[in-house]
Amino acid sequence: MTVHTTMSPAEAADRLAIRELFDAYAHCADRRDAKGQMALFTEDTRFLVYMDATSDEPTQELHGRQSLAPVFDNLNTYTTTTHFNGQSTVSVDGDRATGESYCLAHHLSTGDDGQRTLMIASIRYLDEFVKEDGDWLFAERRLMVDWTETRPSTP
Repeated sequence: MTVHTTMSPAEAADRLAIRELFDAYAHCADRRDAKGQMALFTEDTRFLVYMDATSDEPTQELHGRQSLAPVFDNLNTYTTTTHFNGQSTVSVDGDRATGESYCLAHHLSTGDDGQRTLMIASIRYLDEFVKEDGDWLFAERRLMVDWTETRPSTP
């Protein structure tokens, strides 16, 4: 990891835009804005889910922006979600970039009996970005689940 003590205004703007991309993804997820979330990806994007981050093979692999709709729509099965974004590292190379970001995703479910359950997932995203028409987008996103915990939740 490189520590930047100085950077150009253009690199600072790119880094801020990529951080805002991370945050927009989480915001859209928690607001159930699947169309807004999909718009953060390139048309030919790849999205890979690793429910076990130690596995060499993804649990799910999607190609193309339109294929993301059912994945993002699946969040509607939860009563509410809250994604806390943590640290991130980004390497910018012109109109392309790579990065890793951390997230604690909280998913609250309510059963038919009214019982609430909270599932927390520790997630790392391994990303490839591309700048198209001045906007940074996800070209590839690898969702790596490091661990989960499920427990009862009180109202």
